[in-house]
Amino acid sequence: MPDCLSDAPALLLSGARLTDGRTVDVRIAGPRIEAVGTAGSLTTHGTTRLDLRGHLLLPAPVEPHAHLDKALDGALTGPAPQRPEDVRRRVTEGALLQTGHGATAVRTHVRVDEAGGLGRLDGVLEAARSLTGLTELTVVAVPGVLTGRAGAQGLALLRDAVDMGAGVIGGRPDPDPDPAGHTEAVLGLAAARGLPVDLHTDGTDATRLARLASMAGGLRTAVCLGPCAGLSRLPGDEAARAADRLAAAAVTVVCLPQGRCSGTRLRGLAPVQLLRAAGVRVAAGGGALRDTSNPVGRGDPLEAAYLLASQCGLTPEQAYETVSTTARAALGMPAAHVEAGFPAELLALRGDGLAGALSLAYSRIVVHRGRVVARTSAVREYRDSGAAAAALDLPRQGRTGSGPGGGA
Repeated sequence: MPDCLSDAPALLLSGARLTDGRTVDVRIAGPRIEAVGTAGSLTTHGTTRLDLRGHLLLPAPVEPHAHLDKALDGALTGPAPQRPEDVRRRVTEGALLQTGHGATAVRTHVRVDEAGGLGRLDGVLEAARSLTGLTELTVVAVPGVLTGRAGAQGLALLRDAVDMGAGVIGGRPDPDPDPAGHTEAVLGLAAARGLPVDLHTDGTDATRLARLASMAGGLRTAVCLGPCAGLSRLPGDEAARAADRLAAAAVTVVCLPQGRCSGTRLRGLAPVQLLRAAGVRVAAGGGALRDTSNPVGRGDPLEAAYLLASQCGLTPEQAYETVSTTARAALGMPAAHVEAGFPAELLALRGDGLAGALSLAYSRIVVHRGRVVARTSAVREYRDSGAAAAALDLPRQGRTGSGPGGGA
């Protein structure tokens, strides 16, 4: 496919604040950052200028664990329609919501089993093609049973899913009668096709996790595992040994701070601090987006980071890394930094610090491949508050505009 964004007009982001306190201009040419300089130092000739005074500029987050084919069906009284066109609509709407939150790439899981066949996958793949230029949507094919009498058909469906365009091989070893055999089948196909692996597991069995880690350690492609909430219920020494084995196998754990997803049984959160201390790479995903697993799920990467900072003891910087730098690495994507030469995958938030942004990040500007693809603007107003604000020299907002620090 030709790069339809290579001739996009140059973009200058002026007056943005970085997390290190600097205020800078950022010039973007095509899908990459061309230059970063002190505020006012870069020329605007021939470029579109976007004033980001009062905004914090960050590498954009990504969503490493979604179920967009089930998105937005939590309020339905019966089963959600499963025709490819219905699935495509749900996936498209869900992906656009997540783009508005700031995620410029989404990895979504879709079941391919005897009950549903490949129809849902067809709808998801069609949505992914239609979203090109707005977000990068990668599809994980998640099979049913892969062992025993039903295993041959399950494995055939999984191969067909890869042939159709699924870019990641998924798995659900926990409900399979032979979890180890299920994992072996998934890893074998991944090795043969050279594709990454993303496995759903609750992580309640330390022995099973150890065996999974041992098998995954020999695979040349990346392996993600999640949400692993059951690890928090294991005795401390067992959980620590499991974390050490996952670290040795270079497995990434994708936790779900906002709640469980349709592929798991347990609520709760993986032991993030324990895993990080062992050297496990931990990313955070959204999981359910207002589906039956979590009817109020937001699918917002910033909320996932907020929850890790507020409940798990991570610093705002560490928490944001789980949805940006680490999550990008988990998805096999190149690193994104606000530096020349890096991909122009950026998120601008009202505020001047990361802690405040995670707390009150309502206004957002999203840049994907060098173009602004989504904007959200929020204005808060108070009745008869002008005198009090003026007396205390507080920032103000209103319909007629305000200073650069007035938004949320």
